[in-house]
Amino acid sequence: MSSTPDPQDEVVSICRDLLRIDTTNPGDGSGPGERAAAELVAGLLAEVGLEPQLFESEPGRASVVVRVEGDPAGTAERGALLLHGHLDVVPARADDWSVHPFSGEVTTETTADPESPEQEFLWGRGAVDMKDMDAMLLAVVRDLVRRGERPPRDLVLAFMADEEAGGVQGAHWLVDHHPGLFEGVTAAVSEVGGFSTTIGGGSGAGSGQRAYLLQTAEKGIAWLRLVAHGRAGHGSQVNTDNAVTRLCEAVARIGAHPWPVEVTPTVRAFLDGVTDITGVEFDPADPSALLDQLGTTARWVGATLRDTANPTLLEAGYKHNVIPGTATALLDCRFLPGHEERLVQTVRELAGEFVEVQDVHRDVALETPFDVPLVDRMVEALLAEDPGARVLPYCLSGGTDNKSFSQLGIPGYGFAPLRLPVGLDFAGLFHGVDERVPLDALRFGTRVLQRFVASA
Repeated sequence: MSSTPDPQDEVVSICRDLLRIDTTNPGDGSGPGERAAAELVAGLLAEVGLEPQLFESEPGRASVVVRVEGDPAGTAERGALLLHGHLDVVPARADDWSVHPFSGEVTTETTADPESPEQEFLWGRGAVDMKDMDAMLLAVVRDLVRRGERPPRDLVLAFMADEEAGGVQGAHWLVDHHPGLFEGVTAAVSEVGGFSTTIGGGSGAGSGQRAYLLQTAEKGIAWLRLVAHGRAGHGSQVNTDNAVTRLCEAVARIGAHPWPVEVTPTVRAFLDGVTDITGVEFDPADPSALLDQLGTTARWVGATLRDTANPTLLEAGYKHNVIPGTATALLDCRFLPGHEERLVQTVRELAGEFVEVQDVHRDVALETPFDVPLVDRMVEALLAEDPGARVLPYCLSGGTDNKSFSQLGIPGYGFAPLRLPVGLDFAGLFHGVDERVPLDALRFGTRVLQRFVASA
């Protein structure tokens, strides 16, 4: 008689298999696409008797959706729950990594965590963004179906293309072309929330309070292009209408602009929680004292205190001795809820008279309530596995596919639970070199999600 696989073991193998599939998304349509990973996901779902649907917005740009029937009474009362992840990853340059970014290699490392100093890590582009969550969802749902258990409400699982380029070929496309897939869904759960960090305690490893940051808000996106215009000419001549000069001046002004600190309700709730833990008050004139209590997570939280506009790419010219007539730059701007038009207007003013500001991609900022029953179930699931921890709401400085589903009136949360070793620079692993996830964290997250899905 064959035994039922343990989802805590299966999550590791599923994640490793996903990491070994190159789903790089350069953002210009030139990548391999997500089809191979989507076929793997669809196969894993079909293997346990589910009937997944695979959709392609363009050749190779594949997403998978399946509905798991839950208790009719619970569905009638609370609606269906959407659990979603993305299959694409940002590019990774193999020469920069300690191991190949698509190897799915496992290594043992010494950490600063006093409870578990030696830990195994699974390496690969997407290990934390977000094939880890994909694997946890698959392991949990496969186990649920194999055991013949019905969740307390309908579950809609979606694994999508193109999140790393704004979801145009993934979540946005599904919402625009197949909204019926999400009929009756009243809430969504996805990435970049539920992970642990250590708050307070100074520099002592293991001191301070372990807290899980549950994402209830995210900044909006304004990807903009600057186009500077000038007079083309010979590189040896005096040229006071130089497009490159105008672009550089505009980029310097925008990059150095001191965006004011403004605290949204979600960020205020998070800061109040940190003050309650540490006794350190938040000072808007000098946020550093409180941010210093957050370790590496301070970079993420600090970016949610204000709007941001970062130049990310410059392009101009075609020969050393030719002054070009145009020069361009790309800006990654992120705005707090309600700040979109003000941010774009500020960028236009900073760009100046001779620099055009063009839209490349925009998407909404989100803020959802923390004090709701669904979040209560998340908190209960976390504390059942880690009773001494705290759970705080926080705002994500980036974005997720929850933006797309908000168009259907679906509120979204970030809940990919991971108990992380003390001292791990988790924020730095997102889109960074040597991305990896602790195996113990994967297993922990699987247990938490099992509890959550069984009660949500």
